[in-house]
Amino acid sequence: MLVNGKWKDNWQPVEDKDGGRFVRQTSSFRHWITPDGSPGPTGDGGFNAEKDRYHLYVALTCPWACRTLMARQLKQLNDLISVTVVNPQMTDQGWRFGGYPGVGDDDLNGAYYLHELYTRADAKFTGRATVPILWDKKTGTIVNNESADILRMLNTAFADVAGARGPDLYPADLATDIDALNERIYTQLNNGVYQAGFATDQSAYEEAWHPVFAMLDELEQRLSDGRTYLFGDRLTETDLRLFVTLVRFDAAYHGAFKCNRNTLREMPGLHGYLQRVLKLDGVANTVNVEHIKAGYYSIKAINPNGIVPLGPQEI
Repeated sequence: MLVNGKWKDNWQPVEDKDGGRFVRQTSSFRHWITPDGSPGPTGDGGFNAEKDRYHLYVALTCPWACRTLMARQLKQLNDLISVTVVNPQMTDQGWRFGGYPGVGDDDLNGAYYLHELYTRADAKFTGRATVPILWDKKTGTIVNNESADILRMLNTAFADVAGARGPDLYPADLATDIDALNERIYTQLNNGVYQAGFATDQSAYEEAWHPVFAMLDELEQRLSDGRTYLFGDRLTETDLRLFVTLVRFDAAYHGAFKCNRNTLREMPGLHGYLQRVLKLDGVANTVNVEHIKAGYYSIKAINPNGIVPLGPQEI
């Protein structure tokens, strides 16, 4: 991680632990792109919605990064926001650019490691260098590195520039229900699989494992009435937040993170739902099973020999 702008020690999957429990780092850059550049809910103003001003740095391994990629695809913002995909394999200095099929060099800033972008934005930055990064080409800094924020701003910020494109992922009449279900899915499932996978004692692992499958069972039941998405026939950001975990479940969380009561393929409601979302325009472009496996199984803390399983080869 970075300490006062200097890389310290080898990369570790967590910044801190509570006993044997995994503790996720809080995002550090919380500015918002807005139609007129006014400040958003957090951070400073000055980040106007403009074509070709902003750039996303993502890893196809990472669910948090890929939900921003999904929003970019579904809101049809590809022509407004450019993207660089990092190498899925973790190094001793975290994410890096180039050197793997389907990834890019950092042609924008000339960085080799992702952490160089953090110190470019803040020379004294302390913390882990995570994806996604929403970068401002005009001012040469990080706008935001919190995927939940980026998801919200991509839904609305560019409407005046691009016109109304794609579904409204956060409709006002569902906002309260979306927020409530987001929180429960995040706590038990999105983050729960990480709490199970990075637990360092048996009790912490079991403490995380049970809520993961309780939530999967609840969602399987929710979808049993034949609804298309979590809130009926309307796709919302909650679907994006759920999809990115489900699409990694059999390839990574079942094996690498020991969430192995059953595979997702054994849950017909959830697996059918996964396939429906995967078929939406552009969503398949945000999924790469080989990157997912290469990324998770390169984490030495959980797979010291670096052996990547041959299966599954498809979703």
